[in-house]
Amino acid sequence: MNFEQARENMIKQQIRPWEVADQRTLDLLAEIHREDFVPEPYKYLALADINIPLLHNQITMTPKVEARLLQDLAIQPHEKILEIGTGCGYLTALLANSGKIVHSIDIYPEFKEHASPRFKQYGLQNIHVHVGDAVRGWPQEAPYDVIVVTGSVPLLEWYFQEQLQTGGRMFVIVGQSPAMEARLITRTGPDTWNVTSLFETDLPPLVGAPKPESFRF
Repeated sequence: MNFEQARENMIKQQIRPWEVADQRTLDLLAEIHREDFVPEPYKYLALADINIPLLHNQITMTPKVEARLLQDLAIQPHEKILEIGTGCGYLTALLANSGKIVHSIDIYPEFKEHASPRFKQYGLQNIHVHVGDAVRGWPQEAPYDVIVVTGSVPLLEWYFQEQLQTGGRMFVIVGQSPAMEARLITRTGPDTWNVTSLFETDLPPLVGAPKPESFRF
């Protein structure tokens, strides 16, 4: 398979039509090869417009969602990033190339074991992968300039955005299947946030994420 041609096709046919025109984002997608991170059985599907299956019934985001969140977060080189859910590590690598430092948290140690050699392959020394439960964020390293939640949350609680710096941004997918909304949340002051609706999508919930109470008769 010609991965370079497939990558060019991915950018032209998937990424650009999703309103991703930021050259820095497009260059990152060309430099960091997604096929190096996904599980080996799915290597030849790495650049397709699908969610790649991972261990523990987890999945990746699609390439176009990864690209869109990178563009919308507009990460700066001096910024500290929290990623909730390491997964295969591809998005982690993109974030690390965008900011100063990434704290990536996953509840499953296998994801750290899988991703760490890939980070070394790309010479990424600004990633700290922690094994732990970040369903309420990761206050140990707070506050953050950027927070990325890689699983959906049926109910958005306050504790994620409370860990943002003023001026910090968070990408999160809120709702329950099939009606979920990707949001960009910006902290504008000590107790104020601006919420922007980005697009509709569907993604499995973060492990242990709180759910709205069911209606009972």
